[in-house]
Amino acid sequence: MLFTVESRVLDAALKLVASLPDTDEHTVAAAAMDAREPIFIGVNVDHFTGGPCAEVVVLGVAAAAAAAPLITMVPVGNDGRGILPPCGRCRQVLSDYFPDIGVIMPAWPDEEGPTRVRVSSLLPGTYLRPEPRPRPRVVYFSARYIDDVAQGRKTSTIRFDDPAHLGPATLVFEFDDGPRALNGEVTMIRPALMRQLMDEDDANDQAGTGEAQLAALTQHYPGLTPASQMEHVAFRCLPA
Repeated sequence: MLFTVESRVLDAALKLVASLPDTDEHTVAAAAMDAREPIFIGVNVDHFTGGPCAEVVVLGVAAAAAAAPLITMVPVGNDGRGILPPCGRCRQVLSDYFPDIGVIMPAWPDEEGPTRVRVSSLLPGTYLRPEPRPRPRVVYFSARYIDDVAQGRKTSTIRFDDPAHLGPATLVFEFDDGPRALNGEVTMIRPALMRQLMDEDDANDQAGTGEAQLAALTQHYPGLTPASQMEHVAFRCLPA
């Protein structure tokens, strides 16, 4: 199931692919949104020498526009084919350029309809090429936290199967009408079992706080249990 902002990215790709001439040279369109909301579009360039896929073309378009980190990508096919799963090469390219990008898939297990999934889910155990410089990282938050994060009242978060990485990161807040972003830095990552974090909540606050925290997190992370391996992530905002 897609949120409104993700549907806008899909609509942009569908509109572009519908406008393409009926040839074999351009048969796939792609659209991507960056962390500050602009949408970038492009089409594949079929050629016997191995022309680029639409997703790769969009990466170039976004780079030419000095885009913020890309957070959502979707390719669609002509002739009514709709959303297309990225090919293996594009999955690797997206993972290398934007390790935290979400890809809209036509279907996903236990989900209803098209679904946005992290590119890392499309390439479990992927090869990570050594980079001369760090790739842009993104940490996603619910929209309700933006004021607390911006004002420094919230400086940590608990993650399940949603890995963070030390160093500079764009903090993205997922509003229905589009993302909003703050510059930030992840300063600490502490692995811990959910049970350990629940016990700490009870000790630091009052009995039952840990159970309330588990219930709240389960709404965002279905399948979470006290035995789940978590990450306690500390971060801070940086000047714009």
